[in-house]
Amino acid sequence: MPNKHMRFSLFLLLGLQAAISAASLIVEIVAGRMLAPYVGMSLYTWTSVIAVVLAGFSIGHWWGGRVAERPSPAALTFTGWIVLAAAVTTASALLALRYVADAVLGSVDDPVLAIVAITFGVFFLPSLFAGVPAPVLAHIAVSDQQEGAGRALGTMFAAGAFGAIAGTLLAGFLFIPWLGTAITLSVVTLTYAISGVLMIWLGNNRFVIGRVAGIALIATGLSVVSALQTSPCTRESQYFCIRVLDVSANPEKPVRRMVLDHLSHGTSARDAPRVMFSEFTAMLDAVARGRMEGRRFSSFFIGGGTYSVPRAWQDQDTGPIAVAEIDPEVTRIAIDSFWLEPNKIEILHQDARHVLQSRPAVRYDVIIGDAFSDIAIPVHLITREFFELVANRLRDDGVFLMNVIDYPERLHALSGIFNTLKSVFPEVEIWTKASPPHPNEQRVFVLVAGARTTRFSSVVVPAPNVTRFSVLDDSFHQEILARRGEMIFTDDYAPIDRLLSLSKLVGD
Repeated sequence: MPNKHMRFSLFLLLGLQAAISAASLIVEIVAGRMLAPYVGMSLYTWTSVIAVVLAGFSIGHWWGGRVAERPSPAALTFTGWIVLAAAVTTASALLALRYVADAVLGSVDDPVLAIVAITFGVFFLPSLFAGVPAPVLAHIAVSDQQEGAGRALGTMFAAGAFGAIAGTLLAGFLFIPWLGTAITLSVVTLTYAISGVLMIWLGNNRFVIGRVAGIALIATGLSVVSALQTSPCTRESQYFCIRVLDVSANPEKPVRRMVLDHLSHGTSARDAPRVMFSEFTAMLDAVARGRMEGRRFSSFFIGGGTYSVPRAWQDQDTGPIAVAEIDPEVTRIAIDSFWLEPNKIEILHQDARHVLQSRPAVRYDVIIGDAFSDIAIPVHLITREFFELVANRLRDDGVFLMNVIDYPERLHALSGIFNTLKSVFPEVEIWTKASPPHPNEQRVFVLVAGARTTRFSSVVVPAPNVTRFSVLDDSFHQEILARRGEMIFTDDYAPIDRLLSLSKLVGD
């Protein structure tokens, strides 16, 4: 039987295993949030994060297996230094991300390759170093047991799994929503630093503990300084890095823009609530109101952002307005910085599809979908099943409008969404700016779907400069179908990320 000191050591090894595993999983979760302000949050972002982190863990485990063959004191001491390296690379991740992202985005045209390169440049080393301790600690735990070696090995594996679960839960439900990514990285850095010091102490290298503690303090200090200086967010929520930018030409007449992660999600002027500052909001506003022909109407918005169109319609008293905005922090920012009066709008902080499903008796004259952004879009909001739900929630003469961004050279995304809408609605129109596209231009479209066609074919509105928007004729629709096929998105299969990436590659 092991003596009491060995039992204590086993418990300490278990604690180290759990703590390092938890910290490494927290970094994996935080990585996606850190990358979002630079490359967005998409299937490609999470695929890259998981692949890079697992690659780091794998090579780290292999390296740790070789380290474990050394005598236990030497193995623990060396591993302690490796964990301190994990602390330093984690502490500097925010600073590294800024420089790596600028360099990669300025030189790599392929958006997917850029995401992979940035992820590798920032998160591979922290994952590599964090992967080393597990085989070392497991080998020492087994070697120290004269009996029950198998149980010790199983317990060490369980401690690692428990730490991974705890780290995932802590990152998603506590650290990121309550502390933000920067402070979360500081907590992880401190965890690594303490773990590294303990390992070196366990390796009976007490004479270097002072220098080790100094390195640990430096790493933690670097992380805190990084947290204070490098966060790009005005406010960080459970869903987004939110930035508020002042774009006023005249400071006495404020105009502000909201950026969610890396994309603009609306601009509003305090003194001109009816002026739209983007092409798609101008089209959504003008076409929807024009379809209602001057009468009051009820409306439902999928997404709030700056609440630009709801605020304009509120100012014109168009009728009851409901908005499904999944992020309460976005709404708070809209109230604090974009002059939203929430008491006059029904705001639901839920997923829009869930809202429509949970209110089967409610019908709207206008439903507006504003979920499209670059190479990331909520897939469940562009499928045939969702459009059938939307059609069921419209009144007889109701209309559904949504914005789409694509490159005219390819139009993969536009054609897929158009075909899917056409499989549900009798009439689907495509609106865009009434001017020929420039080479490699990223064009904004608005799809309009309902039981009938629009009774006008163009509108001229400020966006913010006076701009003419027109509906494309049927020959364009037929060309899309002929060139791109008749793909229809369903809940089972909707490869919008791949189609957007293809369009962007050609556009660039």
